[in-house]
Amino acid sequence: MDTTSRLARRLGLFDAVMIGLGAMIGAGIFAALAPASRAAGAGLTAGLAVAGFVAYCNATSSAALAARYPESGGTYAYGRHRLGPIWGFLAGWGFVIGKLASCAAMALTFAHYAAPAFARPLAFAAVVAMTAINAFGIGKTALATRLIVAFVLACLCVVVLAAAFGGNADASRLVPAAFDAHGVLQSAGFLFFAFAGYARIATLGEEVVDPARTIPRAIPLALGVTLVVYAVVAVAALMSVGASALAQSPAPLASAVESGRFAALSPIVRIGATVASLGVLLSLLAGIGRTAFAMASRRDLPAFLAEVDPRYRVPLRAEITIGAIVAIIVLVADVRGAIGFSSFAVLVYYAIANASAFTLSATERRWPRALSVAGVAGCALLALSLPLTSIAGGALVLAAGVIVYALRHRRDRVR
Repeated sequence: MDTTSRLARRLGLFDAVMIGLGAMIGAGIFAALAPASRAAGAGLTAGLAVAGFVAYCNATSSAALAARYPESGGTYAYGRHRLGPIWGFLAGWGFVIGKLASCAAMALTFAHYAAPAFARPLAFAAVVAMTAINAFGIGKTALATRLIVAFVLACLCVVVLAAAFGGNADASRLVPAAFDAHGVLQSAGFLFFAFAGYARIATLGEEVVDPARTIPRAIPLALGVTLVVYAVVAVAALMSVGASALAQSPAPLASAVESGRFAALSPIVRIGATVASLGVLLSLLAGIGRTAFAMASRRDLPAFLAEVDPRYRVPLRAEITIGAIVAIIVLVADVRGAIGFSSFAVLVYYAIANASAFTLSATERRWPRALSVAGVAGCALLALSLPLTSIAGGALVLAAGVIVYALRHRRDRVR
């Protein structure tokens, strides 16, 4: 295994876990509960379990592959190594395009919580600020993520305590009136949006110390902590106001707190959502930048993006370019409803990761091969359970990517 790196290896186990938590314990739980409740009602807890299981399958595959190939790009790199260049490109393209929409959505979520009247300028400023932090090296990204995660966890503790002891908690609200299998699967697809951040650890493979040991430990650990936190928060919110109220609320966790005697704590929850959005934005920008850097190094994106800053050893051009694209998006479009589209693209990304892990030999695998099979099946099932608009949008973007890839490589062959 080649452990050389073009970037600076500065992330130990704790920092790797924090970056994973920063990407997961963020705005996803503040935003995804509403569409998940609309899809499944009280059955969203079953959807959470399904999403958690699929995420676990994906996490084990990503961890094994990251240990084998400790380089930037995540599944883009794994798909190229194990399945072929086109599969790697498809994974990288889906990740970059899907997560660009997620970045813009998180920036706008932050701005609408902080000051709705100035949403677009604030969102633009947030993108600029998070891009600047990433530009000063992965150490600065890790430090900022630690602070954000600690604050968001404290806010979620407030949500749980206020919802559970606010005087309105009723355990009967956890029981769905009727079981709707399709609704549960659709809710799992929405909730998967909130779990997908553990890939950030693998995407930063060239910046992790002792990756063969650190990454396989960090990914499952970050996912396990996130699953426990989400389960506790979801149960507390359901018991407090019920699935119908969560489905109709633009800020479901704030509604859960406001329903009881601790309604005065609602501003803390809203501040938590604001900070959480920044944490996800910070992590997403770092992950997309590294994937774009890896793709550019293979000429699947313009080679201009493959430059490494000699001082901070980060893919500075890729980071700035991604930040500029997101900044433009938040000025001209409102993509806060892009959760379904982003989930579809990322589910395709993880299906390719699982398929890549399936090809690992018995000595290279760390978990049973059956988990990779379950991961592919789970990703496909959740992707096809999303709304048709999300499926159609995601499929069109992936098809456009394949066309771009074919034209680019045809031109290279002609030369």
